[in-house]
Amino acid sequence: MTRRQLLQRIPGALGTAALSDLLKAEGLSGLPHHKPTAKRVIYLFQSGGPSQMETFDYKPRLVEFQNQDLPESVRQGQRLTTMSASQSSFPIVPSKFSFAKHGQSGALVSELLPKTAGIADKLTFVKSMFTEQINHDPAVTYFQTGFQIAGRPSMGSWVSYGLGAETKDLPAFVVMISPGSNGTGQPLYDRLWGSGFLPTRYQGVKFRSVGDPVLYLTSPQGFPDENRRTYLDTLNSMNRLKLEETGDPEISTRIAQYEMAFRMQTSVPELTDLSKESATVLDSYGPDARKPGTFAYNCLMARRLAERGVRFIQLYHRDWDHHGGLPAGMPKMCNQTDQASAALIQDLEQRGMLDDTLVIWGGEFGRTVYCQGRLTKDDYGRDHHPRCFTVWLAGGGMKPGMTWGATDDYGYNITENPVHVHDLQATILHCLGIDHKRLTYQFQGRHFRLTDVGGNVVEEILA
Repeated sequence: MTRRQLLQRIPGALGTAALSDLLKAEGLSGLPHHKPTAKRVIYLFQSGGPSQMETFDYKPRLVEFQNQDLPESVRQGQRLTTMSASQSSFPIVPSKFSFAKHGQSGALVSELLPKTAGIADKLTFVKSMFTEQINHDPAVTYFQTGFQIAGRPSMGSWVSYGLGAETKDLPAFVVMISPGSNGTGQPLYDRLWGSGFLPTRYQGVKFRSVGDPVLYLTSPQGFPDENRRTYLDTLNSMNRLKLEETGDPEISTRIAQYEMAFRMQTSVPELTDLSKESATVLDSYGPDARKPGTFAYNCLMARRLAERGVRFIQLYHRDWDHHGGLPAGMPKMCNQTDQASAALIQDLEQRGMLDDTLVIWGGEFGRTVYCQGRLTKDDYGRDHHPRCFTVWLAGGGMKPGMTWGATDDYGYNITENPVHVHDLQATILHCLGIDHKRLTYQFQGRHFRLTDVGGNVVEEILA
């Protein structure tokens, strides 16, 4: 029996008092395991798989190999998706976009990301990420939950379970989604921010872009706040009686969520009121910063959520899936995300928050060096590529202005310092003061953890 379950089963007044204390508890006892370098995480997840060869992993020799078939010695029998499996050839295609060195670190960044290039010395590039998954849904699920099959708790849920919340007025874990250039992209399911087998009070709360940010937050017309308070007090007392009788942890979740919803009726309108943001700040995020539902708006909201004590902020931006039309599609996606991503880093730094906020940018896998479909002088596409791709991190204990890992001349295989999905997850938890091997939850007779049975902290990228 867990500590929570034990306290919940204590009968009478002591049980009610213990429950009250439990609902106020800040995470598990014994955590953090060590001194954290980050208090919170903002994860800018680029859903669809951005091409590393058009963004951060410059491969100048591809011009020499252009139109040549990818050598079997490089491909090494790699699994192909159903989109490429029927191709009779795999012609190499270099990026149409130029790269240049930036900052004192000399980081190579594509011309598509000028604002990100401007903060290159604040970033830590990991160019040797890899995953075992080659299809979108299991690959995204892997990054978000540590497992390729749905049903496990998300990373944000693990963090809020382990560390609790910094604020009583907003959820510990908030999710926001922005559409891509065509308002489409691979589907993102609510289970990606679900709590799995953890109590449901730890699941992410999705903020909407239309209407109330959270469903049912507004009281019905003619139902004043004082009536709602009396209603909740009565309802909660009934739920506590049932909790003492059954010990069901989902009842304590229900009590906690009712209370959170009541407080959010005040905190969320204040959160989403941008009237006190200066024109300079709004302009720094770009012209879309005033439009709810855009990536720029969500980045600004992420900073405001971080200021107010939200522990884990997950942004998803869709439509990076460029199987074809990449020369036209990539500039649109980079234009939607580049300025706001850079502005978020600068905004956090100016407010003294970057040092204790860990920001991550990346997708679920990369893209192939060879063209998928028909290659023409002006057009090409790239298929999914799990063997190597790039993510960047900033703040929260990262070593800025460095690059970790490398790939071969084809951008196809890792040549130095591979970083697995579980390694990245272990490193994120480490920055939050969590030993990934010790944050576990017993379910169906086994102690589960975010990193399953793998994962090593990438010590070399830590400041």
